[in-house]
Amino acid sequence: MSNGAMPKPEVSDRADAPRHVAIIMDGNGRWAAARGLPRAEGHRRGVEALRKVVRASHELGISYLTIFSFSSENWSRPASEIGDLFGLLRRFIRNDLATLHADGVRVRVIGERGGLESDICALLTEAEELTRNNTRLTLVVAFNYGSRQEIANAAQRLAREVAEGRRDPATITPEVLGSYLDAPDIPDPDLIIRTSGEQRLSNFLMWQAAYSELVFVPIHWPDFDKAALESAIAEYATRERRFGGLVAKNAS
Repeated sequence: MSNGAMPKPEVSDRADAPRHVAIIMDGNGRWAAARGLPRAEGHRRGVEALRKVVRASHELGISYLTIFSFSSENWSRPASEIGDLFGLLRRFIRNDLATLHADGVRVRVIGERGGLESDICALLTEAEELTRNNTRLTLVVAFNYGSRQEIANAAQRLAREVAEGRRDPATITPEVLGSYLDAPDIPDPDLIIRTSGEQRLSNFLMWQAAYSELVFVPIHWPDFDKAALESAIAEYATRERRFGGLVAKNAS
């Protein structure tokens, strides 16, 4: 990202532009292996791709960008790789936070913070607090995140309210449960992109993805750029979003 102001959105008024795009950033390791490089280099190049995509998201009129940066299942990876990933997160926040703030990007973090190192928690909090009032683009970082755990946490909170006599179970609707998720004020993603050719959600935003359009691309994440994002949005624009109903022109 440059230190200059973000340019005016190119397609913000287009009816077919998704308001919220979520991305499963997959393929850093495979990108590196294909080039005979260590996995750490793949992750480093993945951060460079993230910088490009954050900037492109604003240029393309996207209001919310959610990235799957570290899943709750990623703890099963080798300790050295986890250390590399956390090191990249530290450097990304320290090096890029000022630019994100200057560019009007609001940072939100979803996921479990219990058990994380104290400096990581402090950096996440700093990023959220510094950018709290920004409105150009909301960057939602899913860190130490798993959708099943998010839903379970919401269910536990509701169960406690019922047990304490503060809620009638009959009042628990999908809307109520959704309001207990990590970021209930963020609209559900219109478009979910997964790179590297895999075709699954991998425990990512499963509640919020109920009516999202899914686009799977063969490109490894370090090679993903504005052109690839535009291509995914073009695919999204061809879809007929019915939300369980009928297309308006065929409704009769």
